[in-house]
Amino acid sequence: MIERNPGLIRDRKYHLKTYRQCCSGKELVDWLMRQNEGLQSRSQAVGMWQVLVDEGILAHVKHELNFHDKDTQFYRFQDAEFTLNGSTNEKDSEDELQEALSLLSQLGPDALLTMILRKGQRSAEDLEVIYEELLHVKAAAHLSTSVRKELAAVLVFESHAKAGTVLFSQGDKGTSWYIIWKGSVNVITHGKGLVTTLHEGEDFGQLALLNDAPRAATIILREDNCHFLRVDKHDFIRILKDVEANTVRLEEHGMAVLVLEKSADSSGQGGAGNNSKYTVMSGTPEKILEHLLDTVKLDSNGNDAIGSDFLLTHKVFMSSSQLCPALLHQYPAMSLSDGSDQEKAAFILSTKQKVVKLIGQWVALFGLLLRDDPIAFEFLEVQKLSCLHSVSKSICWFVNLFPLDSVLYEIFRPDSKPLTVMLPVNTSVQEVMAAVVKPGGDHILVKMNSAGGETGQLKLDATAVYTALGLNERLFICPSSQVEKLSPLREQLGPERGTTDILEQMGSKDTANELTNYDWEMFTAMHEVELVYYIFGRHKFQGATTANLERFVRRFNEVQYWVVTELCLCEDLVKRAVLLKKFIKIASVLKEQKNLNSFFAVMFGLSNSAVQRLYKTWERIPSKTKRIYCAYERLMDPSRNHRAYRLAVAKLSPPYIPFMPLLLKANACQDGENCSRMQKSAVR
Repeated sequence: MIERNPGLIRDRKYHLKTYRQCCSGKELVDWLMRQNEGLQSRSQAVGMWQVLVDEGILAHVKHELNFHDKDTQFYRFQDAEFTLNGSTNEKDSEDELQEALSLLSQLGPDALLTMILRKGQRSAEDLEVIYEELLHVKAAAHLSTSVRKELAAVLVFESHAKAGTVLFSQGDKGTSWYIIWKGSVNVITHGKGLVTTLHEGEDFGQLALLNDAPRAATIILREDNCHFLRVDKHDFIRILKDVEANTVRLEEHGMAVLVLEKSADSSGQGGAGNNSKYTVMSGTPEKILEHLLDTVKLDSNGNDAIGSDFLLTHKVFMSSSQLCPALLHQYPAMSLSDGSDQEKAAFILSTKQKVVKLIGQWVALFGLLLRDDPIAFEFLEVQKLSCLHSVSKSICWFVNLFPLDSVLYEIFRPDSKPLTVMLPVNTSVQEVMAAVVKPGGDHILVKMNSAGGETGQLKLDATAVYTALGLNERLFICPSSQVEKLSPLREQLGPERGTTDILEQMGSKDTANELTNYDWEMFTAMHEVELVYYIFGRHKFQGATTANLERFVRRFNEVQYWVVTELCLCEDLVKRAVLLKKFIKIASVLKEQKNLNSFFAVMFGLSNSAVQRLYKTWERIPSKTKRIYCAYERLMDPSRNHRAYRLAVAKLSPPYIPFMPLLLKANACQDGENCSRMQKSAVR
C-alpha cells in the first residue's frame, strides 16, 4: 500500500483536530476496489477491512469496533513503523498481495455479517446481507420469505467466551429465541441430566415464548467462543402476529384448501392482478393449480419460474393421473356468473389460453421424458397439444438415459466370468435374473465392492440397480449358498502401476480441458427432475430414473480417487512431487473454467489422508504453489453451511458446473426441514 499509494497514510484534520498518520475509511475501500477486480460491491471491501479491525491489525482512531466506508472515519495500522524491502521481487510482491486479498475475501463476509448484527440501525443493504445468510440457516429453512425479512431487521448478535456458561436455567422466564451461529450447547433438565446437544444452525427457546411458560431446560455452552443470533420476545410475538395478519386462508367444507401469505415483493409470483402479491404456503394440489393458472401472464415471453417449479415437482404431490384430469377440468372453464356475454367469452378464452400455455411449458421442460409417462403422453396426443415431435436431442458423448432405454448389464458369476445382456434402464432385479438364469433356482443378485468383499443382496422389486452402482461395485449372481464364497474381481482391487509417464506428457491445461468437456457432456445429459426424484426417493415415482444424475455423481468419485491412486502409485519422490504440483495446477485451471465438480474432486483427492501423509513430497512443493493449495482448501470449509463455497458460487456467472454432492446434500437438508404434506391431502 505504501509503495503504490504513499499518500494514503498521512496526517488528517477533522473538526479542528489533527489525527496523525492515518487513512480514511472511504480511501481504504477505494484502494481495495482498485486492487481486486473480483469485488462486486463496496460492502465486500468493508468486510475485508473489518477482518483487520477484528484482528487488531487496523484500529479506529476513536477505538470504534466497526469499520465505516466514510471520509470522516480514520484508521491506523497498529505497527507504527513500516519498512520497505527494496530488494523484494515485484512479481513476488504482487503474488503475496493477491494471496492476502484472496484470504481476506474469504474471511470478509463473516466479519461483515457480525459487524452488521452489532449495529443498532441497519440499512437496506445490511438487511439483504442478513436475509441471504438466513436462507442457509437450518433453523430458518421452513420460514417464509416475509418472516426471514422481518427477522433480518431484529436479530441480535450475542457471544460468550467460555464453555460452561449458563445461557438460561430451567424455570427461568422466557425472554428470547436463539439460533446457534457458531459452537454448540448442552440441553439439561432436572432428573434426566443431559438430554441432547445442539449444534451450529439449530435453535432453542421457542417453546417458552409460544406458550408464555417458564424455560423447560437449562442451556449450557459446550465449547468456548459460542455465537448466537437472538430474537427478543416482543419481536418474536410481533412477527407471529404479522404473519397471521398477512395470511389468507381459503376454506371449503370447514377445511383450509389454500393458504396464501402476502408478499412484500410482488415480482416473484409473476402473476396477474392482486394474486401476484401472494405466495402459496400450502394447499390441495387442485387449488394450487387453480391459483397458478390464475397468475399466468399471457403477454409474457418464456417460461414462468413459478410454473416451472410446480411442473418439475408435481409428481411429489400430484401424479400425472391427477394432473391431466385437473388440467382438463380447468380447460372448459365455467363462465362468469356476472358480466356481459362478451366478458364471459373473453374470460373463457383467457382461461383456455392459460391452460395451453402451462401445458406448452410442461412439454418444453420435460421434452422426451414425457414419452416414458404413458398417461401424460396419451393426454397430450388426445388433446392434440403434443409438441414432442419438435423436441430434438443434441448429439453428445453421453446420450440422455431414459427409463425405457436399453443399457448393457454386466453381471458376474462366482467364477468371475461375466454375463452380458441388454436390458432397459429401469429393469427390476427379478427381470434381470430371469434374463440370465433359468427360473426355479435359488439364485440371488448381489452387489459387491472391494472393501473387504462386502456384499449386499438386492431386493427383487428394486429397479435401475446397474446405473446406481457405486464406483467400485459390481453385480454378481449366484446361489444363496455361495454368497459368502464370492470374492472381488481383480479389477476391483485397483491398478498396480500408475500412469505418471503418460501424465508427464500432458499439459495441466489440456488435462483440465478434457475433464471439463467430459463433465459438461454428462452434466447436460441430466434433467432437473432427476434431482427431485433423487431427493425424495426414486422408488416413490413409478417409472422414474435418476441414471444420468447417478452417473454424474459417480464421476466425482472417479476423479477424486484417480488423484489419490496416481500419487500413491508413483514411487519416485521427484516425479511424485512434480505430479502433485501438476494436480494443484489442474485444480486451478478447473476453477478458472468454472468446473466446480471436478475442481472439488481433485481437491478432495489431494486432501485424502493417504496423500497428506506424503510429507517429503509436500516439502518439495514451492511455497507459492502451497499458498494456492491452502487458498483452495479454505473453499472446502464446511462451517456456516459451506459458506465459503456458496460465496464463491455467488460470484460466478452461468454457465458453470456445480459441486453436485454438496448440491444434493443441501437439497436433502431442505427437504428434511420442510414437510411436504400439511393436514390431509394438502401440500406445503
